[in-house]
Amino acid sequence: MALNDQSMIGLGNRFLVTVDGGAKNLGSWAKADGLDVQWEVPDYRMGDQWNARLFAPANTKYSTVKLTRAAEAKDSQTVRDWLNENAKKHTLALGVTIELQDSYKKKVIDWNLRNVVVKKWAITSFDAGQGSIAIETLELDHEGFLDDEQK
Repeated sequence: MALNDQSMIGLGNRFLVTVDGGAKNLGSWAKADGLDVQWEVPDYRMGDQWNARLFAPANTKYSTVKLTRAAEAKDSQTVRDWLNENAKKHTLALGVTIELQDSYKKKVIDWNLRNVVVKKWAITSFDAGQGSIAIETLELDHEGFLDDEQK
């Protein structure tokens, strides 16, 4: 891929996570896994031809998005407050946006996850005999980020 001085390159270590159009900023994260889409592709064989097949795209499948970072006072508290707001009613977030940024913190591209529900939140176990950093994870299920829903 040819690059020039005007190329905006997304950095894997620069991204923001916000809820409902930026109404709540979940802070910075060290890692985001599961931002992908797969298509089921059924294989239809025709009876009158030996190896002739028809392929057609079918349903899309989106993976659970898993966010990981070191537990931190302000951002971890923001996530906890958001979880507290939804603990009993478990309402869907209108959307969670993951925005990839360049080295100047300018948006390169973003993904708006539709109808997000929290699947899991966890923090590493605490051990007084270890000198490690506490890591928190947040797992989000969603209905996708492509414009592929039925209208």
